[in-house]
Amino acid sequence: MPPQPIEPRRLYRQIADQLRGLVQTGEYPVGTRLPPERDLATQLGVSRPTVREAVIALEVEGLVEVRMGSGIYVMASAAAVADDRSAPVAVAYGPLEIIRARQVVERELAALVARSPRRAAVVLGLRHAIAQMEADLARGVMPIDGDRQFHLCIAEGCDNAALLRVVTDLYDERANPLFERLGSLFEDVSSWRKAVAEHRAVADALAEGDATHARSAMHVHLELTHERFTAAWTGEPETRRRPEGQPA
Repeated sequence: MPPQPIEPRRLYRQIADQLRGLVQTGEYPVGTRLPPERDLATQLGVSRPTVREAVIALEVEGLVEVRMGSGIYVMASAAAVADDRSAPVAVAYGPLEIIRARQVVERELAALVARSPRRAAVVLGLRHAIAQMEADLARGVMPIDGDRQFHLCIAEGCDNAALLRVVTDLYDERANPLFERLGSLFEDVSSWRKAVAEHRAVADALAEGDATHARSAMHVHLELTHERFTAAWTGEPETRRRPEGQPA
């Protein structure tokens, strides 16, 4: 077999490998609690979101368990899960890096649509998507379908098939096991109601045809989405940061 291309490992996978190694060497035996997320980030010299993605990867593998309000506990030895690590986990994009990538792309698409002659039709589609989200929430259903429709509607309004594919592929990473697990910890009816209000602010900005306002509204929405996924989860206090464009 000829040599195969070597892909650089994602940072969260490197952190997961380090933590797995510490479990394997007995630094953190089964049943013990890992240091708080903040301490791990300091010790490893990385951001807290990167640590969180690494911990979620290890939880999906079955090595640790996140207990909300308590901590991160070792549930199995590294040897016990070594043969069971699923390929989808090993290659999945981190959910927080996905949100950041979407933020970079989608805020500019919102600005483009605000200047587009198709703006009115796009806004109509966005109102329909919001109505679908609200109807799902009223039934206690997480409004993923309406959310996807909303974001893809904006991408479609740019009349650029390449950009539409980028947004579609990034959004559909929600189905990867890391994103699904993180979502199960932080997404509920209350968090989705906040998201719906942010969607409405984006639609209103587009209706005004104000590109700057539209860009800011989308930026704030995805910044707040990121913050919801990085809220305190193991009982340690969290320092909140005001998103760009949000009043103090």
